[in-house]
Amino acid sequence: MLIGRKEEQKILLSAAASEYSELIAVYGRRRVGKTYLIRETFGYKFTFQHTGLAKGKTKDQLFSFAISLRDAGYDDCPIPQSWLEAFSLLSHFLKNSTDEKKIIFLDELPWMDTPRSNFISAFEHFWNGWASARKDIVLIICGSATSWIINKVINDHGGLHNRVTQRIALQPFTLRECEMFVQNRGLEMSRYQIAECYMVLGGIPFYWSMLEKGLSLAQNIDKIFFAKNGKLTNEFKQLYASLFKSPEQYIDVVTALGQKKKGMTRDEIIEITDKQSGGALSKVLDELEYCGFIRKYNGFGKKSKQTIYQLIDNYTLFYFKFIQQNENNDEHFWSASIDSAMHRAWSGLAFERLCLAHVQQIKAGLGIAGVLSNVYSWRKEADENSDGAQIDLLIDRNDQVINVCEMKYSLSEFSIDAEYERNLRNKKSAFIDSTNTRKAVHLTMVTTYGVRQNSHSGIIQSEVTLEDLFA
Repeated sequence: MLIGRKEEQKILLSAAASEYSELIAVYGRRRVGKTYLIRETFGYKFTFQHTGLAKGKTKDQLFSFAISLRDAGYDDCPIPQSWLEAFSLLSHFLKNSTDEKKIIFLDELPWMDTPRSNFISAFEHFWNGWASARKDIVLIICGSATSWIINKVINDHGGLHNRVTQRIALQPFTLRECEMFVQNRGLEMSRYQIAECYMVLGGIPFYWSMLEKGLSLAQNIDKIFFAKNGKLTNEFKQLYASLFKSPEQYIDVVTALGQKKKGMTRDEIIEITDKQSGGALSKVLDELEYCGFIRKYNGFGKKSKQTIYQLIDNYTLFYFKFIQQNENNDEHFWSASIDSAMHRAWSGLAFERLCLAHVQQIKAGLGIAGVLSNVYSWRKEADENSDGAQIDLLIDRNDQVINVCEMKYSLSEFSIDAEYERNLRNKKSAFIDSTNTRKAVHLTMVTTYGVRQNSHSGIIQSEVTLEDLFA
C-alpha cells in the first residue's frame, strides 16, 4: 500500500497521459521511497527499466544495461561499447515496442555516470535527438545522489537545459503519514510514541519498516541501532557515501553543525572546519540543503550574509548524540537511557526539530493556514546590559501579527511557573525592543498535551498541541 504521495502520483500519471514526451526527474534523500513510489504508481510495469550499479565501472554498467534490455524483450541485444551505442540500442528497442505509451524508468542514474564515460552527452543526445521528438515517451530518471541530478540535469547549462518537464523532490513522511504507515503494518503505537519515534527516525519510510510487532518502542530502537549487527548501526557512512561522491567534506560540515543545536553562520562553519570560503563550500551547503540534512534561514530582520545553517536530519543527530557515544557497545543502551537526564535533554531538542518539520501543521492549528506568512528564527546575544534571548520559530504574518513559538516536550500538560513566565516576558520584550516591530506579538506554545491552566498561563495567547501536528 502506498502511503500518501498523492500529488507525486498525480504528476507521474499526468505525464503518462500527456500528448507529448515527458522527462521527469525524481530525487530525494536515500531511503525516502523514490523507487517504491514510481514502481507502485505504474504497477511495476515498464516498457524498459534499469538500475545503475553502485561503484560499477563503465564496462560493467554497459553490460548491465544490455542485460536489462534483454530482460525487457530485446533477446539478441549486443553488449554496447559506449553509452552512445547503449542509448542507440534502447531507441531501436523502443521503436519496435507496441506499448501505446512507452514508460522508461532509469533508477540510480548518477551511478551510471562513471569517469570519462561520456554518459551525460549520450543521455542528452538520446533525449534531445530522439525521445523528445516523439509523443509516446515518458522517461523517468531517479537517484539518491540529489546533488548530481540537480547539477548535471536540472541546472545543466548545456544540452539538458530546461529539458526536464516535471520534477519531484520527494520529501520524508509527515507525522500523519507515519501514523498511516504504522496502522497499515498493524503496529500498536500511540501518537506520543509515534512522535518520539519520528524524533529518532525522521519521516524516512524505510527506517519505519524496520519496526517489529510485539516490541516496545525502546526495544525496537535498541534492536535497530544498538544490537550487534543492528540494521542502522552503520547507516551513517552508507548514507553520505550514497549521496555524495566525496562524502568526507559533507560529513565535516554536518559534524560541525551537530555541535551547535541553534545552527551556525557560514563564517562559524569555516572557523570550525578550516574550510576555505568560496564556491566549494557553497556547493556543499546547497547540496546538504537539497537533500534535507540542513535548513537555511535568515534571522528576523537580518541580511542574507548572516544566514544560519542548522542540522535537522533526525537520524544524523541521533547518530552523533547516541550511536557514536555508545562506547561500551551496550545492546540495551536506549532502554537503559529512558528517563535519564541525557534522554530528557535530547527529547526537548528533538521535539523542536519535529515542530520545525511541521510548520504548515502549526499554522493550520493556529487557524492561519490561509494567511501569507514567513518563518524566521531570532536571537540576541547577551551584553553587559541584558541577557541573551533566542526564538527558534517565529511566524511573521501579513495580518499584522507575529507568533513567537515556544516548543516544549512533556509527558503531560506543560506547567508554566513563575520563572518561566518571567523568561517569556523578557524574551518578548527583548524581541520587540530589538526589532522595533509594530505588529502584535503573540506568545504561542507548541506542546505535546497543552498548557496547564494556572496563575502563570495567562501570558500565552495561543496553543498548538501534538494532535494538531498530526493533521
